Amino acid sequence: MRTKRSAAVRRFAGEEWWHAARVAAGLLVPGLALLAAGRPDLIIFVAFGSFTGMYGRAETRALRFRHQVQAGGVLLSGVAVGALLSACHARPWVLVAAETAFSFACALVTNRLDLNPRGPFFGIFALGAIALVPAGRIAPLAGVSLCAAAIAGCVLIGLTGPDRPSAAVPARVECARACLLIHATRYAAAISVAGGAGLLLGVDHANWAMASAAVPLAATGSRGRLHPGLAHVLDRSLHRVTGTLAGLGVTAVLLLPDPGPTPLALAVIALLFPTELFMSRHYGLALGFFTPLILLMTELAAPADPLTLLTARVADTVVGVAAGIAAAAVIRGRCRA
Repeated sequence: MRTKRSAAVRRFAGEEWWHAARVAAGLLVPGLALLAAGRPDLIIFVAFGSFTGMYGRAETRALRFRHQVQAGGVLLSGVAVGALLSACHARPWVLVAAETAFSFACALVTNRLDLNPRGPFFGIFALGAIALVPAGRIAPLAGVSLCAAAIAGCVLIGLTGPDRPSAAVPARVECARACLLIHATRYAAAISVAGGAGLLLGVDHANWAMASAAVPLAATGSRGRLHPGLAHVLDRSLHRVTGTLAGLGVTAVLLLPDPGPTPLALAVIALLFPTELFMSRHYGLALGFFTPLILLMTELAAPADPLTLLTARVADTVVGVAAGIAAAAVIRGRCRA
């Protein structure tokens, strides 16, 4: 823990500032455009698109471009499915089933492509959050187009800044196809259990619980990303819970005074920079910024009682993290590479 604490506070390198600035710029431009158009409620669509910029940290420009295009496709798919479910007024159990199936496919794709950040978290979160946007707020195609435009902007911004020299790539040990399938099954099992428990608490709980269930499984064990060791899973789960609680405190400070849509949208834009700056240093600390970012943009899209929103997220996080830990502990598999 001492090492992690020192890693979080040591001086940031120039390339870390560049990366965080690129990610923030990917939301700043479309976010301000929506504010100028008087539609801060739609910032959720461009925010999910802007998460494309998070991919490719510490990679060469060419590799970052490729991975951001691939990650953008995953994010856009999640937003498109979510928009379709919203337009169809999908029943809660349909949302859980769709997110479970999407998590399985998304885990296969993201791990096969070796995308970083690891796992299908952003894709499944996009699906669930967009599915809960009230139907009629925006035409599905228009919402997907906003996301696509933000993705394109992020990919272009990703070409800026100093390029990293190409380093010798160590020989990569390819896991058997069964390893990919087993890890994807962990995600599907965790998300289905968390979604089912969330439905018992209420439909609004299901999405946050399912997203939280994916977090522990993104831990990388000593044998790689497809084999999360239980100690690493528990450590990441602790970060998820403590970081979310800290983020809920920040959200309360921003949301309870009821400042109005424009200040909340500006807060969403501002929070992305510190989120990404700390993401690779200390996941729990980054969540202190990322949690209010997510909650504020979902509140703008689908307003709810602030106190209910804040208290519900505590239970959702615990339920989801518990499901993720259980999936990692129960579903084991030997690598036959």
